[in-house]
Amino acid sequence: MTVHFIGAGPGAPDLLTLRGRDLIARCPVCLYAGSLVPQAVLSHCPEGARIVNTAPMDLDAIMAEIAGAHTAGHDVARLHSGDLSVWSAMGEQLRRLEAMGIPYTVTPGVPAFAAAAAALGTELTLPGVAQSLVLTRTPGRATSMPKGETLAAFGATGATLAIHLSIQNLASVTRELIPHYGADCPVAVVWRATWPDQRIVRATLATIEDQMPDGIERTATILVGRALGDADFAESRLYAADYDRRYRPQGEDSPWASWSDGDD
Repeated sequence: MTVHFIGAGPGAPDLLTLRGRDLIARCPVCLYAGSLVPQAVLSHCPEGARIVNTAPMDLDAIMAEIAGAHTAGHDVARLHSGDLSVWSAMGEQLRRLEAMGIPYTVTPGVPAFAAAAAALGTELTLPGVAQSLVLTRTPGRATSMPKGETLAAFGATGATLAIHLSIQNLASVTRELIPHYGADCPVAVVWRATWPDQRIVRATLATIEDQMPDGIERTATILVGRALGDADFAESRLYAADYDRRYRPQGEDSPWASWSDGDD
């Protein structure tokens, strides 16, 4: 018996990995975060599967469900939204599984920031503009922020920021970032990325609050940075005609000239 933690993606039911889909299809028990995982994802469950919405459950109740499946010898598909590596509460479940001696696997999913960038048709790292992406959040009721992990500290780098779980703190977000990025810095808020009712708001740090429509809450990603609005960026050297690289050596003196197509 194994518990398979599966990143169920940002919302669209077809944004699952093939591995994730196949694991769901063969597990007789499925535990899913019902407030964020769409019902359509559950269509991959086998007929007769025990499907449990964990949204109203505490950690003890969730682990009791898993323990019951373990006793019965049933594999479990444990679905979380987005990707499991950030803000998934997977870590505490894995710690308990290890203490219980129950094996598990982890299958990644499409993260919310990637879905938001795709919805915007935007690359978040542009040559000469930004080459780093910071995934962060602001303090909330459930989780505080460690000392030093502040928007001001991250903003001082000039990196593109993907700010999660923070739309309720939009006023403080703009207040902290304007000194570092400037009031005219582009901002995009993507609400429920890839869901049928997805909404996108583009503005600047100075104007985003006034442009936010009613009803945008919880599942929204705030993207901040010059890469969101800079069309005058340098082209990457990677595809430059004169760039000497392994698969396109520039002359006989190139260190790559003797490499064959089969070399790594």
